[in-house]
Amino acid sequence: MTTPSDLTVGTAWNGELARGWIAVPTASDDKYSRGVLGMVTGSARYPGAAVLGAEAAARTGVGMIRYLGAERAAHEVLRRRPEVVSAPGRVQGWLLGSGMDADDRDADDLRRLREALDDGTPLVVDAGALDLVMRARGPVVITPHYRELSRALAAAADDGAPTPEPDEIRADPGRWAERAASTLGATVLLKGHTTHVATPDGSRVTVTAGPPWLATAGSGDVLGGVLGALVATHADAIRERGHEALAALAATAAWVHGRAGEAASQGGPVAALDVAEAVPAVLRRLLARS
Repeated sequence: MTTPSDLTVGTAWNGELARGWIAVPTASDDKYSRGVLGMVTGSARYPGAAVLGAEAAARTGVGMIRYLGAERAAHEVLRRRPEVVSAPGRVQGWLLGSGMDADDRDADDLRRLREALDDGTPLVVDAGALDLVMRARGPVVITPHYRELSRALAAAADDGAPTPEPDEIRADPGRWAERAASTLGATVLLKGHTTHVATPDGSRVTVTAGPPWLATAGSGDVLGGVLGALVATHADAIRERGHEALAALAATAAWVHGRAGEAASQGGPVAALDVAEAVPAVLRRLLARS
């Protein structure tokens, strides 16, 4: 695993660093000790986001997935991945908000999100749950793009306080990732061709991985699933090392996602599901280097 010196400002994440954050099961492991990821993602309008996140998480390597989101999305997840469990129970990490819209949440979705935010478990927060990040009781990593980070900062600001426009964030993403991490008290994975990962204590790493073809619908949902699985399988490290561990896991997820995009694309167009399906081969090659 990384040491604190690996997380200095400007560090470029690579496969050697990522390999230490892939949990490899042993003969004594079972599905619970390998990590259980809870998911409240997708919605009646965007059920595919839940499917893509679950697909990516399953292929990254996690003992169990508990999907506890909207009914239509649950139906689609189970049709694609029948091993997913739809009953509540203990989890080691949560993936929240992918495929959800903060302006169009129903009461049930809001209740599910709040219950997950309140239980103290490590959290990956995306898209339609970013406005709720300040109420989280557990350690948090958020995964916004420029527009989503602008909205998240606006939701956290005092009334009337100025907040950045998306174009301001796009012009200086590293600085805004650092400012957002400090403001929100969360590790920030700011998505882009160069991804910036920043912690509240000022550490920052960059990840440049994946072809421009990865800028496609659902790609971020796949990244969320990869990161959710890594968080669930490293709950002990997060308890011990906090945001340092979350930053390393976020950078590893971005690196794996980018390499899966390259493998799926091979120089041409790619769809998000192709990227999720390429993840196991990427991990296999990465682990074979050790």
